[in-house]
Amino acid sequence: MVGLDREREVLTVALDTGRHVVLEGPPGTGKSTLLHAIARGSGRRMVFVEGNAELTPARLVGAFDPAQVLSTGYTPAAFVDGPLLTALREDGLLYLEEMNRVPEETLNVLITVLTEGEISVPRFGTVTAGPGFRLIAAMNPFDAVGTARVSQAIADRMCRVVLGYQSEEAERRITSAVTGRPDAAVALAVGLTRRTRGHPDVRMGSSVRGAIDLAHVLTGLADLRGEDPPVRGTARDALHAALSGRIRIADGVDRTPESVLDEILDEVWPPDAESPPEQPDPADPAEETGGDRGKADGPAPADGAPGSPSAGPQQPGRAGRPPRGPRTLGRDQLASRHEGFAEVSPGLGELDADALDDALSRDPEAAAALLADLAVATDAELRARARRIAGRVFLRLGRVGPARSRGTRRLGPRRGGHGDLDLDRTLDAWHPGTGPPRPEDLVTRDWTAHRRAICLVVDVSGSMQGDAVALAAVAAAGVVLACTNGGAGGAAQDPGVLSFGSGVQTLAAHGVPRPAQELVAELVALRGHGTTDLAAALRAASAQLAGAVAEERTVVLLSDCLHTAGDDPLGALAGIDRLHVLLPVPGGPDADARRAAGALAARGGGLCVPVARLGEVGAALTRVLA
Repeated sequence: MVGLDREREVLTVALDTGRHVVLEGPPGTGKSTLLHAIARGSGRRMVFVEGNAELTPARLVGAFDPAQVLSTGYTPAAFVDGPLLTALREDGLLYLEEMNRVPEETLNVLITVLTEGEISVPRFGTVTAGPGFRLIAAMNPFDAVGTARVSQAIADRMCRVVLGYQSEEAERRITSAVTGRPDAAVALAVGLTRRTRGHPDVRMGSSVRGAIDLAHVLTGLADLRGEDPPVRGTARDALHAALSGRIRIADGVDRTPESVLDEILDEVWPPDAESPPEQPDPADPAEETGGDRGKADGPAPADGAPGSPSAGPQQPGRAGRPPRGPRTLGRDQLASRHEGFAEVSPGLGELDADALDDALSRDPEAAAALLADLAVATDAELRARARRIAGRVFLRLGRVGPARSRGTRRLGPRRGGHGDLDLDRTLDAWHPGTGPPRPEDLVTRDWTAHRRAICLVVDVSGSMQGDAVALAAVAAAGVVLACTNGGAGGAAQDPGVLSFGSGVQTLAAHGVPRPAQELVAELVALRGHGTTDLAAALRAASAQLAGAVAEERTVVLLSDCLHTAGDDPLGALAGIDRLHVLLPVPGGPDADARRAAGALAARGGGLCVPVARLGEVGAALTRVLA
């Protein structure tokens, strides 16, 4: 073991004192290697279980063999042990990989095992754990795709050991030991790999496995091409092959992995240099990691965020943005902003619906932005007509498919399904005199998703004008229609809708029906001033969803996520199971907004999806509501 001495000591003592442990860290930090080393050292058997969404309680615990039950009945000999019972009986270590991908109903089987050291199996009896049984679970907290939060009932019964990336010196030793390649190639491979973890456009960089592959491919290509040492073009080819599939680009960043890797290579090996500068000896591991070996390297903090050089007593704000607009817009202002204004509104109080429809058919982006601004026109009659039309138009633009079921899944009986055979229910319904059971007579236990509660939170602060308001209105229409036209589990559900600027306003309470056209018409009429309290909006959304009968409480946030008042929004996610961010970027991406939105979505276990055009709203909502 290299670079994990402290973690090995903690894990060894925890296991020796009868504790169950979860190992937490990004891929490639040595979780499996560490456990294998401890298992070999203690002489215990390790039983491996791959955690995934299809791991049912029966596959973890074990089940009766149907053929033997039909022949001999429910006898102990007819029971086939699963990995849990195998580890319990043999005094072994049960290693559960990717614990946060396992359904909650399956994890709940472990509660009694962790607390009482035994499990009761229907028709079989109680199985008691041997004195050496331990549960070791591993999970990657940095990947939100296909994962769920582990319940407090499980977390409260386990110790937690967090593994970060090893120091550069340790990674060089690992790469050299595994590959046997020259020191120069190893140093270059490790240096390039480590830089992927701190690049601002990369959500997740490569582990030391990437450095190992890079060292192999680099020297192999150089040998094939007769180069000694390798030239820069060979290093570039090897870099793309070894790392382009390992790094994950941050949400909202329109770049390819290869372009990021080229930028990193330019920093390490300038294009005009014949050979890369000699890689300096790595710093002392304690200094390099800052004494915090329990955390993996993360992206640099956004400018103005806590921990950044420009951080101060003020909250990060919208520096450099234009001043916030007035609450209403006069005809001169509307004409200067929108080329087609005179055609749609030829006179005071007039709104030509046919001209607006023609504009929507020619350029829906510009026409929708015009309609959003007409909804706050100083001309009262024009404003009222625009709001009446806005509800209809934005509902039409916002139509997406119904929200699909997701959230915590539970096992339920289903005739003719594709899950595990429910032997008891099948035998209860089957009459031997009718011949062998037909496929439609078999009862299985399959996963069914339960209801998901959704709250849409829309930023209506001063930076939201024209195009951004149109995007918000279409998104609101899409969420309302997707949820009420067949929500999760096939049942309609009325989402909560909140707007916020310096304060929070409830446009629709969760579970309380409100006509979608009326809701959208009110939304486009809102314009905020003053500060932006994002944390207050998230807490209000959590309060809206607190009483919902649902297994997952989801918030869809449409905002640039740059707060100027209140608490840090990263600490305001209590009670929210999943937070998705739709980032409006009608004028192009903003680096500060992109970083802030990406960090907030990552903390909330959701997605950050940039939306630049009305046509992108449907696809974005399909992603977050899938």
